[in-house]
Amino acid sequence: MGAPKYVLLSYDREAEFEGEDGYEETWALCEDAADLFADPPPPARETYELLGCAPGGALREALTRARATGSAPLGELTLEILDKSGAAVDEWYLEDVRVLGDRPCARDLTRRDVTIEGTEHDDNPYDYPRCPPLSPGYRLLDPEGGPNGTCRDLARVREPQDDPMEPPVRLLGCSPQGALRAALDAGEEDLGHAKLLRVDASGHPVQNAAEGELRAWIPSARGHGLVDLTLDLWSERPPLAAREVWELWGAGRPVEHNRWGRCGTDGRRFWLGTALDNHEHGRPDRPPGTTYHLDGRHITDLPGFFCALGEAVNGPGGYFGWGLDALNDCLHGRWGAAPPFRLVWHDSAVARRCLGVTPHAVHRPPAFEELLAFLSERDRVDVRLA
Repeated sequence: MGAPKYVLLSYDREAEFEGEDGYEETWALCEDAADLFADPPPPARETYELLGCAPGGALREALTRARATGSAPLGELTLEILDKSGAAVDEWYLEDVRVLGDRPCARDLTRRDVTIEGTEHDDNPYDYPRCPPLSPGYRLLDPEGGPNGTCRDLARVREPQDDPMEPPVRLLGCSPQGALRAALDAGEEDLGHAKLLRVDASGHPVQNAAEGELRAWIPSARGHGLVDLTLDLWSERPPLAAREVWELWGAGRPVEHNRWGRCGTDGRRFWLGTALDNHEHGRPDRPPGTTYHLDGRHITDLPGFFCALGEAVNGPGGYFGWGLDALNDCLHGRWGAAPPFRLVWHDSAVARRCLGVTPHAVHRPPAFEELLAFLSERDRVDVRLA
């Protein structure tokens, strides 16, 4: 058997939820896995009708263009949910909205039923907005809070869709042990719930890979006594970028800086999650006033900035935030560096050139100057550009 890349553990969802220790049993060491990685599908675009709509602002302009050309982009649309007095009680968001057309409202010929297409925002508190009793409906707003009109109701137009069939994960060259070995020897069909971990060359866990139900096994072509297992997932699959990142961590925690630099943006984003999962909690912060050196040669995107910052503070493979909210938490201490501290940003011209403002983007990443302003808030970080 070759060096295993994965360890299969027994899984008890209730025990994990309760925070119990010691319930996991090693069931198998696995040489490799097939059909494990897959990027999530793009957010589903849904079709909606703004019923009893009185369009205004950019929505009215987009509707005029849609009547002439068949459809028109609108961008982000906020639906402000109103109570019976007309006061806002909540908000619901659609992104990348496109206006498809309109028709007279059957209940009020002074209004229109407007058909739009868009994607639900990840921050929506629920799948579909509901107005309270006697509500007049929704106030429609643009991303800056400007008026886009009103509507009395919202309808989602659904078309039946078949869910794509995803293949199970195949765990290759597994050496079963413990309760799994006993179950296989007894010919049991119900093999149980399992968790799959990616491990490095020394067998140290790198990151959780998947969770699911063991469904079947066959003798493995990889060696006598080994088996190939079939795992039906109930968790999301690791993204394609995980394969590259886990290979870079395959020999253990990185010992050289900038290994993340060979990854694309998706890989860098996943690297940050791997670095967080491997962060050593409980180590004392270095004292306030410490100087850290940020290697800026590979900061060509926002995830690259956070990869470099994590390594500047906590060494190769280190973590110090993956976004502005997480960075703000780290700047309160207990993550390796006690503020205030000095950050010498080497080769800062790379980031200044690459971290620009994306025009017309609602949820754009912060630009270079905005990052500097965020770091220097309340004199937490003294940034010196080099």
